[in-house]
Amino acid sequence: MKKLTPIVSGLCAFTVSMSSPVFSQTEVKKSGYALEEVIVTAQKKAESLQDTPISLTAFGEERLEIDGINSLNDIGSKVPSLTIEPFPINNATLRIFIRGIGLSDVQVTQDPPVGIYVDGVYIARSTGTALDVAELQRIEVLRGPQGTLYGRNTTGGAINLVTKRPTTDAFELKQKFTVGNRGLFTSKTSANIPLADTLAAKVAYLSTRSDGFIENTGPGGDFGDREVEGYRIDLRWDISDSMSLDYAYDNSDFEYYNSMYQSINPAIQNKGQAEPIREFAVSESKHSKSRFSSMATARKFEASTTEIEGHSFILTKDFQNVQFKYIGAFRELRDASYADLGGGLGSEEYRVDSHEYCGAAVTAQTGSDCLPLVIPVISQEQYSHEFQLSGSLFDDSLDYILGAYYFEEEATENNSPLHHQFSARISDGIIPIPVLGEILGGVLIGAGDVHLVNMLSQRYDIKNEAKAVFGQFTWTPNLFDKRMHLTFGARYSEDSREALKNQIDKTYLEVRSLNMAIDTEDLSALSPVLAAAGFLLPGDRSFDNVLGKKDFDDASFSFIGEFDLTDDINVYGKFVQAYKSGGFNTRDPQRGGTGFAAGTPGKGDDTAVEAPDGNVYGFGFADGFDEERVASFEAGIKSELMDRRLRVNANIFYSEYTDIQLNFILAGTVADTKVANAGEAEMRGFETDITYLASENLMLMLNYAFLDAEVTKAVDEFGNDLTDSFGFYSAPSQSYTASADYTVGQYDWGQLAVNLSYNFMDNRRGGIRGANSKNVYLGEYGLINGRVSFSEIQVSKYGTLYFGLWGKNLTDKEYEITAVDNLPHSDRTVIWGDPRSYGIDLIYQY
Repeated sequence: MKKLTPIVSGLCAFTVSMSSPVFSQTEVKKSGYALEEVIVTAQKKAESLQDTPISLTAFGEERLEIDGINSLNDIGSKVPSLTIEPFPINNATLRIFIRGIGLSDVQVTQDPPVGIYVDGVYIARSTGTALDVAELQRIEVLRGPQGTLYGRNTTGGAINLVTKRPTTDAFELKQKFTVGNRGLFTSKTSANIPLADTLAAKVAYLSTRSDGFIENTGPGGDFGDREVEGYRIDLRWDISDSMSLDYAYDNSDFEYYNSMYQSINPAIQNKGQAEPIREFAVSESKHSKSRFSSMATARKFEASTTEIEGHSFILTKDFQNVQFKYIGAFRELRDASYADLGGGLGSEEYRVDSHEYCGAAVTAQTGSDCLPLVIPVISQEQYSHEFQLSGSLFDDSLDYILGAYYFEEEATENNSPLHHQFSARISDGIIPIPVLGEILGGVLIGAGDVHLVNMLSQRYDIKNEAKAVFGQFTWTPNLFDKRMHLTFGARYSEDSREALKNQIDKTYLEVRSLNMAIDTEDLSALSPVLAAAGFLLPGDRSFDNVLGKKDFDDASFSFIGEFDLTDDINVYGKFVQAYKSGGFNTRDPQRGGTGFAAGTPGKGDDTAVEAPDGNVYGFGFADGFDEERVASFEAGIKSELMDRRLRVNANIFYSEYTDIQLNFILAGTVADTKVANAGEAEMRGFETDITYLASENLMLMLNYAFLDAEVTKAVDEFGNDLTDSFGFYSAPSQSYTASADYTVGQYDWGQLAVNLSYNFMDNRRGGIRGANSKNVYLGEYGLINGRVSFSEIQVSKYGTLYFGLWGKNLTDKEYEITAVDNLPHSDRTVIWGDPRSYGIDLIYQY
């Protein structure tokens, strides 16, 4: 029987059963109590955190419990230098930033620069990463580039999710129930089942549901409601004393309702193509600087769904001083996400959604009466294979790991057939009605009778392939009592990427009293009049099997020097390179290859197509964008002081990015973007994790990060300096977490403990480009969380109980987690972070 373990160790530590002390016998002789050793696998081998030359934060199983971390999304405020927020129109997708490096948009053609790994398997798509994991043993957050061992797409860092493995030792059962406000109910069940002397299984099942905090008073579901079911089956076969096979299958079904943006500032800035409807859209929306308790949709707010299925195999074979490991995986994803970006009043006259639409514009375009409801679907399959050979040579003075990696994926983003994107009445006085009437043959048109209707159909298909070989060698020379360690790493990568874009955009003016629709392409006579008013009518756009192909290769190196000043103090310096693959931008409104203006020297192209913001960028979808690279320097210290009661890990770093990929929304559009290899960027910072065992019953922890990041050079295709236009998305200058664990006492019935934490996030930029970037800045905030735990309650000889009362954001702080300025009705719209939440955990463990 295994006892449940309350938390008494630090944020970066595993914990041990409270039935035994948290220190070894040798440590007892020194001070009576001490911090326990932390074991991590950040370098693809089990080693002490204090011996790992990486800026690293690790959450052990019990720390996950006490901090209320049930999914990847929950660690966003727990790790300095890390920000995690939901993608605005897909809450099952996370935007993850480490040290200000992340991906603001989510497309099947773009890779995130923070790698997510589950038991060593790379998860290519950030869609679905918000799903709860039923049985986690550990989360490791690796800050900074990890190019040698982890490969492409880790220019920001990597996050390792490590699940609990089966064991043949004994039958174990854990049942957890959580009940909380806003309808929260969670049941997690896991069982470890020995099947034979060499075979064991682990079965885990998760069911959870919760309500959002903003009611939808319109038709359909409420914003933020979610329901998840998932299960995982693990098998462990000890084939022989030197060989084992691990197999895992996981399956998750996630049904949710996306959040809705709330307008803070009514739109006053020019909206470009949406300018004709701006004033009317503002009047049909609700605005406030405080969080609403309710908003409304015009049409039924549809449920979104995510389905994930995965298989993984890990074969390990030990030889003399050598270990061979194979990691193979197949994963499949299907995500259907419905969003409504309207103004929150439920106005039928102003809609930004993909629901059914009927009108004269539809008849003119399709011959039918109505456009159908369309929910965009992303489907993806990925295969990966990794081979590792590790061991030691020359009397253990040289440790090494060699490997080869292969990855393949196919994916489709299907947002078809033609459907409604936005519609609204033309604002009064915007279009000169007499001029429009003359163009239409002298017909009489009343003010307020003209509506702008935009229709859209999209489908993107991709195929990616990646190959790599890598190696890392650590030499401990017979010098300085073997206290010096020198590491060299290298990785060579090749990537091949293909993307196929099909898209149709159609825009009409509807004169409803006449049941008439006018294609805006036919209104050339009106264009000069409208241009004088500060906007252009949206034009039609068509991509018919536009194909993009690009190949990339990279060689990244790392050099690390470590020195053990004492048995408890280690200093290191490192140089690391990494790269992020290039790709294609599905939201690019220009086809590519015809992007240069007429008369451009050396181009001679008179078929240039301007982007909706009026610029000719010189590239488009088919041209894609190139890879980005980073070189990072870091110096750090790992130390345990005061007889191992105080752990201080700290580092300073400096990183240089070249050809950095920046993704920005085009002014005056709802969804058109450009991705540019903007040029060069620099960042520097300081990070520290401090854990202090103040007494046998009191643990104090502080995790702090300072970041200074800036784009130092950005030049467009025509040599224009755009440096001042760009900045880093989600790069707070300061962030920290301070917490305390206090064991009140050990009693006959069990143990009582209290935890309090404060998580601070500095203000940060919510977009990377634009003169109105102040409208997307996110303010600083601090959250107070707490837990009271009753543990080691012996119910009988058959098990123990754990009982926890918890609260998050106890002061009910209103804070924003994302903001945009491009919607027609608003210059600043936000999604709010979770308000106060509280609940009870009840855990039985045998």
